[in-house]
Amino acid sequence: MAGKGMGLSRREAEGRREAEGKGRAQGLDVGWTIVSYLIGGMAAYGGIGWLIGRAVHIWMLFPIGMLVGLAISLGYIIYRYGRQDAVARKETTGDR
Repeated sequence: MAGKGMGLSRREAEGRREAEGKGRAQGLDVGWTIVSYLIGGMAAYGGIGWLIGRAVHIWMLFPIGMLVGLAISLGYIIYRYGRQDAVARKETTGDR
């Protein structure tokens, strides 16, 4: 009888460890997504600024493009993930 009781607790412990691991992996997934948005926005708009800057001979368009890309990426991240957090908070507190 004692063996069966230990088997259940082992299964429960393994299930908890697996659930914790999945939660950590999901958090890492969101983190890498945010980093990729930031880098992608800076690269895309920095590249556009560099191309336009070369055409019109204004070298400052490259860093300006990178800053604009960073700002757009931050806005999108706040819109996508900040809004999601606000909805979750509203549901847990019961506010309408």
